[in-house]
Amino acid sequence: MKVWRSTIVAALLLACGAQVQAGVIIGGTRLIYDGGKKEASLGLSNPDKVPYLIQSWVDSPKGVASKAPFIITPPLFRLDGEQNNILRVVRVGGDLPNDKESLFWLNIKTIPSAEKKANTLQIAVKTSIKLIYRPRGLPGSMNEAAEALTWQRSGNALQVTNSSPYYIAFYKVKLNGREVKSATMVAPQSSRRFELPAGSATGGALSWEIINDYGGTSAPFIGNI
Repeated sequence: MKVWRSTIVAALLLACGAQVQAGVIIGGTRLIYDGGKKEASLGLSNPDKVPYLIQSWVDSPKGVASKAPFIITPPLFRLDGEQNNILRVVRVGGDLPNDKESLFWLNIKTIPSAEKKANTLQIAVKTSIKLIYRPRGLPGSMNEAAEALTWQRSGNALQVTNSSPYYIAFYKVKLNGREVKSATMVAPQSSRRFELPAGSATGGALSWEIINDYGGTSAPFIGNI
């Protein structure tokens, strides 16, 4: 499970005694948009005493030229100290497949409001989480899809084939007890190759755990290659 954060602005940093706010808490590591509903929502919480300016938007994956067919309300707002709010994501058109999930990125930038004074660090942080659009009526479940994955050795790589309509994100994959750290995610109805650790055996016992809709992990699935 990986949630990427990139620092956008840093100011007023001294060599010692720097103070940093705890930051806004995002209520999930991914957001599943149920195609049978009008919107999806995500909670935000500010445990600090200082307010934050919150800016949010949705991007298409790299390599996809079309604009993401979603809007967020509110797109820009102030979140006061010790307060909560909800981001609502609404689909606005777009020609998305009806037989499989589509992946986008929900970006949330948090900018603290603080007085400029010595020994403080003011940072704006952008967090990107997966936004997965799930059409209504997809067959099966994510767990069934994970169990049905097929694996094979391909040179110095482990190849996984996902015939399901679901994105499968891996928490951990092991071959003969050794973790395949390059294993991340496989898209619907596609295959993906992950580099194996040096010296891996040609075959043997395989186990994999996936990340569910709520950011938790599944029980291990067991197989052989």
